[in-house]
Amino acid sequence: MKKLLLLLVFAAHAAFAATPLPAGAAFDIGFSPGGSSLEVVLRGIDSARSDILVAAYGFTSKPIATALLAAAHRGVRVAVVADRKANSRGYSAVTFLANQGVPVRLNGQYAIHHHKFMVIDGRHLETGSFNFTQAAVKSNAENVILLWNVPNAAAVYAREWRRLWDEATPLPPAP
Repeated sequence: MKKLLLLLVFAAHAAFAATPLPAGAAFDIGFSPGGSSLEVVLRGIDSARSDILVAAYGFTSKPIATALLAAAHRGVRVAVVADRKANSRGYSAVTFLANQGVPVRLNGQYAIHHHKFMVIDGRHLETGSFNFTQAAVKSNAENVILLWNVPNAAAVYAREWRRLWDEATPLPPAP
């Protein structure tokens, strides 16, 4: 019986084994407050050549919004899905982006749409606790990791982004 139990435990562990990172993968990590979280996020945005899929909870960061807009102006397809409640209290970065023609949808399907990630060019993934807000930069203890050249992981996040996007409602530009 002990051998069977050990075999089952080993099999269960093997079934949940981590997927190895591909050759050529790398990472950047940042921490806040007063650290490098914002720099890591901006580095990822600035690297984009084809598309950026953004999932956000709170989104009030002017530097991130302006970097996304600059990416859109250089031909990168940018789209944002964000939490409805956290981004419906007055003018926010999502309102700014929608007013500039960037596709934005708000997701109100959950108590909190607490995602904070970007899929960049279908190959790179930025994620962590870092909210796209000024408080995340200056006041909160937050973290961000930018994984370079991880297309399989990026594809998993892109599928989740698409699901969130499909169930969200468009934020029209303000008149």
